[in-house]
Amino acid sequence: MPVEPLSQKEIEDRLAELPGWSVEDDRLTRSYRLGSHFAATAMVIHIAQVQDELDHHSDLTLGYNTVSVSVNTHSVGGAVTELDFGLARRVEDLAPGHGAH
Repeated sequence: MPVEPLSQKEIEDRLAELPGWSVEDDRLTRSYRLGSHFAATAMVIHIAQVQDELDHHSDLTLGYNTVSVSVNTHSVGGAVTELDFGLARRVEDLAPGHGAH
């Protein structure tokens, strides 16, 4: 089934389920502040594993104790799709203090 861009209403509905996430410049984004540089680096590694598993990759920015995630779907012209929200939910699940870990 081909991936389709989400409508503004669909995006707003999905954002309501993911506090802290937003859409900026047609990209789904979120930043996390962690307790240390090591914790932030470990989170990047875990996100990379999830991205390879999903075969859907975001831009990741590692700061001293921050991780920023920014994603859209290139195959539909850089729009936000369900693939992006699927990745965001998985990232949220592994974020310290946010998910089921």
